[in-house]
Amino acid sequence: MAMKLMQQPKVILLDAVGTLFGVRGSVGEVYRELAAQVGVEVDPAVLNQAFSQIFQAAPKGVFPGVAPAAIDKQQFTWWQEIAAQSFQQAGVFHQFSDFPSFFAKLYAHFATATPWFIYPDVQPALSHWCSIGIQLGIISNFDQRLYLVLKALGLAQFFSSVTLSTEVGFAKPEPQIFATGLNKHRCTAASAWHIGDSWVDDYQGAKAAGLTAFWLQRDAEAAQTEAISTLTVLLPTSPY
Repeated sequence: MAMKLMQQPKVILLDAVGTLFGVRGSVGEVYRELAAQVGVEVDPAVLNQAFSQIFQAAPKGVFPGVAPAAIDKQQFTWWQEIAAQSFQQAGVFHQFSDFPSFFAKLYAHFATATPWFIYPDVQPALSHWCSIGIQLGIISNFDQRLYLVLKALGLAQFFSSVTLSTEVGFAKPEPQIFATGLNKHRCTAASAWHIGDSWVDDYQGAKAAGLTAFWLQRDAEAAQTEAISTLTVLLPTSPY
């Protein structure tokens, strides 16, 4: 699936978490580490399973009709409920003497570089695409902390647009969020790619919106024709 066999896109839009960077260890391990600092002990595997179940079942973090100035408070409250339910399901919520204070520190922690790592194929791919004039953008169901994370990880320089579900009022896989991202580049869907790790939100959503879509599965052999295991397969190969 080398680029030389495909028409070069004008724009490549990418998902963020799970595509550009991931959580060090697991969410459960990060939550446990910070909880231990306030005297709360919990099995990180149990907590991670609780988080995964609750996050998957939660409504998308979108806030249509909310004034831009109020979005930060809305997304903070949304994540606080996710975290509280995770600790409740893990059976340790009662150990907190001041959960709101703990959560404020947890929320701020995920706006730093500390809990994240960049996948090794990301920077070479981004650098190459920028060097040949392809515009890059992000379409993410994460929240406004993404701007801080991108800067902290040294990735912000590569992207000329960031489109967030919390800001536009639509979440992937809805076509409106892809249209919003494309409009920022004055690009048609036919001239753009989208790459992400979610089969539904990224691959199916982008494909339904008319973009060329790639489903990124780094931990799999990517035997499916729709899947790729690394961003490097989308870079041009040498003609020699």
